[in-house]
Amino acid sequence: MHTIKTPADVLFILLGAILILAMHAGFAFLELGTVRGKNQVNALVKILCDFAVSTIAYFLIGYGISYGGHFFDSAAVLSRQNGYEATRFFFLLTFAAAVPAIVSGGIAERVRFYPQLLATFLLVGLLYPLFERLAWNDGWGWQDWLQRHFGAPFHDFAGSVVVHAMGGWIALAAVLLLGARRDRYSKSGRIAAHPPSSIPFLSLGAWILMVGWFGFNMMSAQTLDRISGLVAMNSVMAMAGGTLAALLVGRNDPGFVHNGALAGLVAICAGSDVMQPLGALATGAIAGALFVRLFTLTQNRWKIDDVLGVWPLHGLCGAWGGIAAGIFGTRLLGGLGGVSIISQLLGTGLGIVIGFGGGLLIYGAVKLTFGLRLSHEEEYNGADLSIHRIGATGVPETH
Repeated sequence: MHTIKTPADVLFILLGAILILAMHAGFAFLELGTVRGKNQVNALVKILCDFAVSTIAYFLIGYGISYGGHFFDSAAVLSRQNGYEATRFFFLLTFAAAVPAIVSGGIAERVRFYPQLLATFLLVGLLYPLFERLAWNDGWGWQDWLQRHFGAPFHDFAGSVVVHAMGGWIALAAVLLLGARRDRYSKSGRIAAHPPSSIPFLSLGAWILMVGWFGFNMMSAQTLDRISGLVAMNSVMAMAGGTLAALLVGRNDPGFVHNGALAGLVAICAGSDVMQPLGALATGAIAGALFVRLFTLTQNRWKIDDVLGVWPLHGLCGAWGGIAAGIFGTRLLGGLGGVSIISQLLGTGLGIVIGFGGGLLIYGAVKLTFGLRLSHEEEYNGADLSIHRIGATGVPETH
């Protein structure tokens, strides 16, 4: 925590929060373009309502777990230092709300609406803040312990592990509990192809995310005195590496190309402030190739119906980013140093355990209590008609 906050710091972090808020439109359009036409409206409504529920959960519970304190004081107290802490809440909320937005893409097309909103409240109010406190607020002395034993704390500048890996591993737990879409895999082994319903909307979502990502990474400095142009350069280099690697490995597939750019950005979050740009390029390229390979394995060989591939994109590329910070952030490879590969491995592993274990617990409890899946008829008709009573073009697709 910094003791002196200027009006410029408030504006700086506010602009970051606005950019990351816009990323949620990117999540919505990326999902809309990927799911079938009969589920497009649901994608839009789900992302917005998840954000609203996340706001309440983080305000009432989550922020207090992560950083202590609350926002029940008078307006006079909350407006001190130009309302920096209130603006910081908005900024950190946009990170927290990204977790259910990530999960949303994995469980698309067959999840019940209100049970998912309940799970969102529990994720943002209870689960995510536990690891956020450990990684970003030295909760329970964990970072100090890593510093003493391995020479450096766990380093995750902008959330490769705290946000993305957590979200991706929570999503894997939810997808496994939910099961595949009913017509996705046949008993004979046949896999039904469900191509993206709109490449233009998928591309629009990816571009909105890419632009907003520079608020995600750059503004993680949280005050102007800590801003570094190195973060911007490393972010764009990782994005380029992820795009080109996915282009080559994915054989020109447009879905892979756009998600490859996102894979590079997911991976660079952790070490964007300490890597040399060539290290960032390598980090992004490995992430882009990793996404394509693991998405294909997940869908075709392991038959895990993760609709948008959020586990390989966020869960695995986020984990790779946490580890990569401990490799390319070292002075030996041109980085700024101050990182430990052991701390990065331990921190990344802990994030995976909390994310996957907590995801199983929360979605398992919701499944047992309220049920998670739409009925066979509701899934066949599509979430648009079954939940919202209207389709994207007025008449939803039913096949």
